[in-house]
Amino acid sequence: MSTHYDVQALPAEQREHILRGFGLGWWRQLGQVAIVFGVVLLACWYVGLLDATTLLNGLPSIATLAGEAMPPDFSGYRSWIRPLIDTLAMSIAGTAIAVVFSLVVAFVAARNTAPHPLVFGVARVLLNALRSVPELIMGIIFVAAVGFGALPGVLALGLHSVGMVGKFVAAAIEHVDEAPVEAARAAGATPMQVLLHAVLPQVTPQFADVAIYRWEYNFRASTVMGMVGAGGIGFELMGSLRIMQYQEVAAILLVILAMVTLVDAFSGVLRKRFK
Repeated sequence: MSTHYDVQALPAEQREHILRGFGLGWWRQLGQVAIVFGVVLLACWYVGLLDATTLLNGLPSIATLAGEAMPPDFSGYRSWIRPLIDTLAMSIAGTAIAVVFSLVVAFVAARNTAPHPLVFGVARVLLNALRSVPELIMGIIFVAAVGFGALPGVLALGLHSVGMVGKFVAAAIEHVDEAPVEAARAAGATPMQVLLHAVLPQVTPQFADVAIYRWEYNFRASTVMGMVGAGGIGFELMGSLRIMQYQEVAAILLVILAMVTLVDAFSGVLRKRFK
């Protein structure tokens, strides 16, 4: 049942105070929007995005490259099958590493499930460290450590994904409903049983959604891993770019686009099944 207040029935002084509060709130919001817009405008100016002359001068070069890339050359498609399989396997294996390790780290990186504040702090620092180093840099490091091939790409994608997925899962754990947790504790459940039967079922849907999204991302990122020697279709793309075979580059990009579309469609099916 709602209560209706007649503003006109209020004293004039109180009405004026309410209207002044609305006016100040509107001006405050307008000021915040202006500050954000100013920061965005400053950033665009700083990076040269507002330099119309430079942008217009670059259009002929882009048109020339687009012309040299047409029509796409698919004559070497047989040699791309293995790299595409490597890219797909790299993304799946990297995501599997993230799923296993991020779930373990997330429970000790959440405030309500961490066994000790020190453990919580160490886990958060670990997630921040893994998340702050780009997977491309990790790929370069692992290529130097274990050599060329798909393995350094898997390690780079997996460790970087642990930082991202673990962060999201830890946030989901911190927002679980406490009623099932308290009920499990009242029934005499051990801390591990509380996690398995009261916390984990609540975060499983979010965890599955984040893991599927991360797999999509890892497939796209694995193409970049090939450019630093971690194998996959990205290695073929970089090879074509180096010898300026732009028609072949266009064909490889179209193949990557088709594969990304298929992965996105399949991940959509998986999301529906986990809901």
